[in-house]
Amino acid sequence: MQKQEIEIDIKDLLTSLWRQKFLIIIITTIFAVASVLFALSLPNLYKAEVLLAPALEDSQMSGALNQLGGIAAMAGINVGKQGASRVDLALETLKSRKFTQHFIDKRNILIPLMAMERWDALSGEVVIKSDLYDESSHKWIRPVAEGKSVIPTAWEAYKEFELIVDYERLKMGGFIKLSVESQSPYLAQQWADWLVDDLNQWIKKGDIKEFTANIAYINEKINSTQVAEMQKVFYQLVEEQTKKLMLAEVQEEYVFKVIDPAVVPEEKDSPRRAIICILGTFIGGFLALLIALIRHILARK
Repeated sequence: MQKQEIEIDIKDLLTSLWRQKFLIIIITTIFAVASVLFALSLPNLYKAEVLLAPALEDSQMSGALNQLGGIAAMAGINVGKQGASRVDLALETLKSRKFTQHFIDKRNILIPLMAMERWDALSGEVVIKSDLYDESSHKWIRPVAEGKSVIPTAWEAYKEFELIVDYERLKMGGFIKLSVESQSPYLAQQWADWLVDDLNQWIKKGDIKEFTANIAYINEKINSTQVAEMQKVFYQLVEEQTKKLMLAEVQEEYVFKVIDPAVVPEEKDSPRRAIICILGTFIGGFLALLIALIRHILARK
């Protein structure tokens, strides 16, 4: 008896759904068309990737610095960053507001970063949003709330830049894959190369400044101490810091060595329009069946 009731309920439900087939089709079609229109409205995004390896220091020099590290620390001297920590510093610098602002200003990329409308594949040029930036007068004209700056602030630029730059530590070999995403494949490739160059230079300049200060400080210690053994240790420290300073000054790939440079991507990375359309249609169909089921339950009551 219970089995027959279940069969009757299922048959009744299927009959009710069949009667509401036009409602189900209409709702599903609306979602399908909306998902297609949404997918078509999204601009193509291209991702340029560069493969990097840590540019490690000479092992003999690192060993000597490790032996002197305890004495140097007692004297209040930082003998410098070793390979892995220097890479960590560079990766954290990549995501810092200070470096981001320096990069945007140095490379003059604020306009395409904040006001790009689309990339013209025929001309290869970037089209700027006319309601944000007036190219004829070279002025920002974007509408903003009272008290806000018409020119994008450093914070706004940082938040936008943070969305398009990313890195991944590969499990094997300590390699790092840095990526930049943009509507323009040429800008993506160019910005990726610039980021590697500027990161190397940023950390390099910081280390050169530190090594120079260390040498000056150690020389002061040498002049102020009369203990021969301590003077000998200080001279060794000066020698090692001088070696590191000379290497830093001549080494271009200071933190990252480029294994595979960025190239102009020929295929878009996103959006995946087919998946968006399929997912939108599926959600519409599911919602349509849910509405039909609720109508069926209410009708029975």
